[in-house]
Amino acid sequence: MAKSFPALALFAALLSSAATAQTTVEDDGFKRPLKDLKFNPGLNQREFERSTLSALEVYDPLESWNRRVYHFNYRFDEWVFLPVVDGYRYITPSLVQKGVSNFFGNLGDVPNLLNSALQLKGQRSLNTTARLLLNTTIGVVGLWDPATLMGLPRQAEDFGQTLGYYGAPSGAYLMLPILGPSNLRDTGGLVVDFGAAQAINYLDMAEISSDHPEIIALRAVNQRATTNFRYGQINSPFEYEKLRFFYTESRKLQIAE
Repeated sequence: MAKSFPALALFAALLSSAATAQTTVEDDGFKRPLKDLKFNPGLNQREFERSTLSALEVYDPLESWNRRVYHFNYRFDEWVFLPVVDGYRYITPSLVQKGVSNFFGNLGDVPNLLNSALQLKGQRSLNTTARLLLNTTIGVVGLWDPATLMGLPRQAEDFGQTLGYYGAPSGAYLMLPILGPSNLRDTGGLVVDFGAAQAINYLDMAEISSDHPEIIALRAVNQRATTNFRYGQINSPFEYEKLRFFYTESRKLQIAE
């Protein structure tokens, strides 16, 4: 359900790192990259951004519909999702929030393992198996994350990445209601991952969740609470294009790992 949020989190991290990181330039003769750049100094910020949008082009034949969904997500986030998240953070002790996040992260390692194996990533499959064993036992069904403390960090894999690993094209860009940016390949991957989780029924959570939909709601709220991305945070009229571009490029990087 929340596979698209990690991509938003990566987008927010890229924005943050771009604002704070210091770049070390090697002694290779390219110490003044803007020296020969030709541009009109009279352009304001919006005109400059508009002139460079061609670099952000992504196959988006459903753009009109996607923009409507983007606007819905923006308002839903502002009026519903974030107020709920703020309330959750206010009434829930930080230790409990961490335990909830660890628990759902442990459940998420099941499709991570499945997709690592499908991509024939032996070492990653072994690491994720060890994470599941450690966190489910020593970590008390995942409420604690001893695996990360022991040098086995979580490595996310999904069926969209698996399809991309074997050469499946991304297809048209899609903006999914509430879930955010995706594409045809990754949306199909979400369906497969959800079906696999239901079939495996790890810790009986699929069966329990069907009887207690509040668990699904808690998982969504937890995922949003741990995602730093906020609509409108880059203060640009071209945020839609930039988010679309960063999502597409981040997925390429994830598939290439």
